[in-house]
Amino acid sequence: MPNQPDIHDDHHTATSGTAVDGTAVDIAGNSRARSRPMYAIQAQGAAAASQGEPITDVLFDFGGVLSVWDPRAVLIGRYDDAAIDRFLDNAVSGFRDACDMRDGGTTAGEATEWIRRTHGEPWASMYTYYSRHFVDSLVGCVPGARRLIEDLRVAGIGAWGLSNWARDDFEVAKPLFPAFALLRDYVVSGYEGVCKPSAAIYELAIRRFGIDRAHAVFVDDKQANVDAANSVGLRAIHFGGDHRALRRTLVAASVPIPHGDAQPGDPVQ
Repeated sequence: MPNQPDIHDDHHTATSGTAVDGTAVDIAGNSRARSRPMYAIQAQGAAAASQGEPITDVLFDFGGVLSVWDPRAVLIGRYDDAAIDRFLDNAVSGFRDACDMRDGGTTAGEATEWIRRTHGEPWASMYTYYSRHFVDSLVGCVPGARRLIEDLRVAGIGAWGLSNWARDDFEVAKPLFPAFALLRDYVVSGYEGVCKPSAAIYELAIRRFGIDRAHAVFVDDKQANVDAANSVGLRAIHFGGDHRALRRTLVAASVPIPHGDAQPGDPVQ
């Protein structure tokens, strides 16, 4: 399968994971540099004073953390691989920039017209096709995500969402991902007109959820969003696709959930 582009925010994130040596990898197996350990609770800057405090609330990004988004899945029924590779190359088509515009509140029609003006009609036509068949890009849930949220709920830990996602596309996605409905509430950028990593959307989520930032942790698959959470006093975890590893981090921080290491014959929950 041809390499995925570096789609760089929220639900615009190809499935990722972690190599044996701990290096982050994307869907094609390419290593992705990172400056801090994945799955560690990061508490830099304004968040440093909260390190070690009890965790009462966990905020989740959606794409790459709870849901899997693959734009190639939309296109393979119509276009050949060379055309798809070029379309997913932001320098060629502007696709990634258009996705970011959509996350901030721009409509699909407006994003298409922007591509037409800046990158040409062929890519605008292809983006129209992608937009009309967006549902095909929603290829599944990240394994273990729904169970983790259920376990947090049973433990009395607040589970919330904070994601960059275009408003109309999110309406398509909502019924397909049961984990979203398990959250107490969520803030989605397309409804608010502001995106991560802007501090404003974190502050909005903290106010709306009524949580104490000193006792919360945010989970995101982008280091830039982890850094932004730290800047407003939220501890954060850089997620790499493995919910067992995330679960172990939370358990180590005294969050009272199952370890995820049950054996055959253990009581069924």
